Amino acid sequence: MSKVTATPSRKDEHIRVNLEEDVRSGLTSGLEHWRFEHNPIPEIDFHKIDLTTSFLGRRLRSPVLISSMTGGTDKASLINQRLAEAAQAGGAALGLGSQRAAIEDPSLAATYQVRRFAPDVLLFANLGAIQLNYGYGLAECQRAVDMIEADALILHLNALQEALQASGDVDFSGLLAKIGTICHGVSVPVIAKEVGWGIPATAATRLIEVGVAAIDVAGAGGTSWSQVEMHRAETEDQARLAAAFVDWGIPTADALTQVHRILPEVPLIASGGLRSGIDMAKCLALGANLAGMAGPFLRAAATSTEQVVAVIEHVATEIRLCMFATGSADLQALRADKLRRVA
Repeated sequence: MSKVTATPSRKDEHIRVNLEEDVRSGLTSGLEHWRFEHNPIPEIDFHKIDLTTSFLGRRLRSPVLISSMTGGTDKASLINQRLAEAAQAGGAALGLGSQRAAIEDPSLAATYQVRRFAPDVLLFANLGAIQLNYGYGLAECQRAVDMIEADALILHLNALQEALQASGDVDFSGLLAKIGTICHGVSVPVIAKEVGWGIPATAATRLIEVGVAAIDVAGAGGTSWSQVEMHRAETEDQARLAAAFVDWGIPTADALTQVHRILPEVPLIASGGLRSGIDMAKCLALGANLAGMAGPFLRAAATSTEQVVAVIEHVATEIRLCMFATGSADLQALRADKLRRVA
């Protein structure tokens, strides 16, 4: 089977595995080690709490991100439409899944083209950074951006996942310089994102030095792509190798605090194991500008747009309640010293 035909099939299989199998990391996000200090006299009006934030020069109604998930198949097309409609209604940002399938087969572009459903949404295009070592360059990256009228381009980093696939792309040599070339040539800002094993401060610094505009730390604690690949393995040996990495990675809270401490001015997205608005609020307090989830939105999108909207509204209310109970009238106030590290 050629890679052109294999990519959409793999996308549908990823959706199935994520919806039907246990693909959780053996690690937690680390957010359970942080607690907000309750303020019994908040001295603010709950109904006037301001959830707006700025990211890459855009003012957003909410700090919620629907993290990158899928595209390239009929099933993925419907999911992306529902996610986009909900993002528009709820004021969330939206990342799409890897667009490699549509670069290889332009007939699949429509499965990613959601701008008509979300005209005002901060929208992220997405390609695997590793493809820059396998024939992709500025032209392909710009095509991904133009294909969906994106506001930024995610280049995702998935070295371990590729190595666990039977025919993964594993030559990561010299990749950093090629990422830099894209950053200086593509028409929109570039975001570097892991896929669930975390970006430490050392790697984040190198990425920023070559021109990356923002970092999604995408830490461990949620979906483990080693577990996804375990369920997709073609042989028992491949499955055992993937299973061995169930507790691999940097927990999201650790990656976020590391990167924010070293690069305090860099726009940050926190994702990886977030499961509630309280988790999101903790990440915002720890320095993130946006907080992203994937799994809860995917499960909701499998049902309806309305279910996705309900999830956005629920997590936004939880964020607002955290702000109220800590006396934080806006997100800048929440980022003050409102958290305490616990054992």
